[in-house]
Amino acid sequence: MSYEEKLNQLKINLPTAFTPKGVSLLSVKQAGNILYTSGHDCRVRDELLYQGKVGTDLTIEEGREAAKQTVINCLGSIKSHLGSLNHVVQIIKMTGYINCQSDFDQLPHILDSASDVLISIFGVERGGHARSAIGVESLPYRIPLEIELVVEVKTREGKSFN
Repeated sequence: MSYEEKLNQLKINLPTAFTPKGVSLLSVKQAGNILYTSGHDCRVRDELLYQGKVGTDLTIEEGREAAKQTVINCLGSIKSHLGSLNHVVQIIKMTGYINCQSDFDQLPHILDSASDVLISIFGVERGGHARSAIGVESLPYRIPLEIELVVEVKTREGKSFN
């Protein structure tokens, strides 16, 4: 089953790549067969799903939902860049920055929902990844978390897709 078919089976609709507002950056940058996403947030149709600190303003479950939407947004940018997720070889690394108080210790639990999305689409072998969960005092626009991915992709006849 292709990754695109798996998305349909899981009823996951990917958004198009986000367009950074007033900031000089790309949503995705490719170097050879390695693709890096910029930090994504939990927007749905340009509106934040949640705002605030996880564990204070948001419940753990809301944080998990924000993480799930955020990784879906990363995948949307990847698909927009590549044309299809079927060009993904494997997910290498996820870094998650979680807006929380200094004593919040559920960081891995929040990112588990994002990891689960990747594994449900790409399988354990290709979707399993290294991961860092980092608690931070503040994030732009009071977003609850930000996720970056590093992905290995196929190239077209030795050329990158960008």
